[in-house]
Amino acid sequence: MGWIRNNKTWTIAIVLIFMFAFYLRADFLTSVKHTVSHDTKYYDEMVHRLLDKGIYGYKEEVSNARVTPGYPLFMTGVYLIADAIHVEPYPLIRWIQALISVASLALIYAIAMLATRNKWVAMLSIIIGAIYHPFIWSTGAVLTETLALFFLMAYLAMQLYAFRTERKRDAAFAGVLLGLTVLVRAEFLPIFVPLYGVFLLQRWFSRRTDLMDTRKSKWAIFKKVALLGIITGLCLSATMLPWWIRNVVTLNEFVLTASQSNPFKAGTYPNKDYTDKIVVQNGMSQNEYAWARIKAGFSQQTWKYVKWYTVGKLEYTYNRMFFGSGHQPGYTVYPKGHNVHQFIVYGSLIPLLLLIWRWRHPAVMLAVVIIIMSLIRLVFVPEYRYNFTVMPLFIILSSWLGVFLLQKIKTSIGRGKIAQPMK
Repeated sequence: MGWIRNNKTWTIAIVLIFMFAFYLRADFLTSVKHTVSHDTKYYDEMVHRLLDKGIYGYKEEVSNARVTPGYPLFMTGVYLIADAIHVEPYPLIRWIQALISVASLALIYAIAMLATRNKWVAMLSIIIGAIYHPFIWSTGAVLTETLALFFLMAYLAMQLYAFRTERKRDAAFAGVLLGLTVLVRAEFLPIFVPLYGVFLLQRWFSRRTDLMDTRKSKWAIFKKVALLGIITGLCLSATMLPWWIRNVVTLNEFVLTASQSNPFKAGTYPNKDYTDKIVVQNGMSQNEYAWARIKAGFSQQTWKYVKWYTVGKLEYTYNRMFFGSGHQPGYTVYPKGHNVHQFIVYGSLIPLLLLIWRWRHPAVMLAVVIIIMSLIRLVFVPEYRYNFTVMPLFIILSSWLGVFLLQKIKTSIGRGKIAQPMK
């Protein structure tokens, strides 16, 4: 409260941004007709199956683990509320997602402050986040994106805070939040391992001159960081444990995240040309067929496959915006939204490269997430919707570059005025 009293103008500005962000999302939800995707229809059937028959099954009338339970259980809770207050569930989900989307801006602000320690970067980040079209459009899609982004931002904010405090309870809370993130979107499961690896290197090669730090051996630092990482991993596992137990008891098998269709095999088709018959399957399993395609592709069409498994998949993933489930008529806050998206992505490349050089900086953790998730994307089938959850990190990095350039311009102008001779 004391900080708010001492920073009234700044607080009012943040509140106004949040209000404007909610207005845009509310205006979007009420002014267009929303398209219902096939995935949404399957989720709807799944929720009714769970409520009516007690069967957790996606696309099937029997129990399965084809999708993680985070979003289906979220939908189930909203369906129960909607039934109790006699409203339709889809609109209620969209309004709740609008609130979640605005709450995500607060987490983006926290991450920007923890990573860059620059309030102007944090402010610019939430301004862009408030008007960035996919963040608005996603609230109308009854899909995982809005909820997944919220939990991922919550995890990253807490993880960065845990790295700063090095407290066990903060590391534990980070693990719980990562577990909730994984229960919504499974691909983020391994992300804490490289983050702790980089944090260990930062602590080992810290330039701090504090006497207490210089007395610590690398082994002592390793034990401290390893303990924090183990705590995060254990709390992640504890959060996932009910899901694992359910799969063992109900399905008689251990399913780590989900058993959905094979995105690894689908990723072996360059430019997603599924008519490519470079290898005949002939009874091979999906994984065997995928490896056979990769082997044949890199040996027979080397350049085509090298390009696809590097810049091809990256361009396919990051070059376009996520459009939600679709809506009519089109809703835009500003023109050339596609160009703005590309400017954010490509504007982040300079900070990403600089952070490789300045790897001790706290913001390098944002680069680690982007790089690791991009490498994971190279293995599987690319979709432009997969860029959605990491776009806040691109926004923070491009905002950081923008603020840096504006400060340099301001300094240059100031020096120019001083250098002018007095008339």
